[in-house]
Amino acid sequence: MNTQTSPSPQFYLTAPAPCPYLAGEMERKVFTHLVGQRATEMNDLLTQGGFRRSQNIAYRPACESCRACVSVRILVNEFKPSRAFRRVEASNLDVIATIFPAQPSTEQFSLFRTYLDDRHPQGGMSDMSALDYAIMIEDSHVQTRVIEYRLRSPGDGLSAHPKGELIAVALTDLMSDGLSMVYSFFNPTMDKRSLGTMMVLDHISRARTLGLPHVYLGYWVQGSHKMGYKTRFQPQEHLLNQGWTRFNPEAEE
Repeated sequence: MNTQTSPSPQFYLTAPAPCPYLAGEMERKVFTHLVGQRATEMNDLLTQGGFRRSQNIAYRPACESCRACVSVRILVNEFKPSRAFRRVEASNLDVIATIFPAQPSTEQFSLFRTYLDDRHPQGGMSDMSALDYAIMIEDSHVQTRVIEYRLRSPGDGLSAHPKGELIAVALTDLMSDGLSMVYSFFNPTMDKRSLGTMMVLDHISRARTLGLPHVYLGYWVQGSHKMGYKTRFQPQEHLLNQGWTRFNPEAEE
């Protein structure tokens, strides 16, 4: 398949495959390659248009009979943490977050495998090797970073490389209008910390500090338990036929 850069991106359509979110449905995706000098610009435009990035591929659902996958982005400047979110923040005051270039490590991969084996043992990523993980992190032509979350240990805060236990990791794209959470994982035994929620809250704070108006969370599928958490971060917008539209959670109840 030709992956050379061209003035306009080349789009391709995948063959039908079983949907990982809705039983009995088949999914197809339209995708293009994010390579060359315009990769960052194209990633911005495509993400704003409902695409997601995986390595050097941008894709979005193109299912013939289903429109359940909806792109979600948080409105950073209007977000105010609820009491429940403040409790999550309070439970993780001993966590230190550090941003690095997109480089994998053995420690990250070990946590990644623990997370997959516990939360997604039958998922499409369940058989990923250390090499597969390295490619997922490194194979990017856009502005990508890894954020490591560690339990604070003596001396952390003074060193550029904290030494405390690694409990969560986020792979994040830096965009012109926000942060896009490409993939994240965490220690599944630390349920009381709500580490997934903690990482989203941290991204909201980072985006606000950077003066960026959005945090992109990927796709939400109504009725999918694994995606239900995404609508808790209000206010937010969903990408519908008429464009980005403010989501009313009460209308979904």
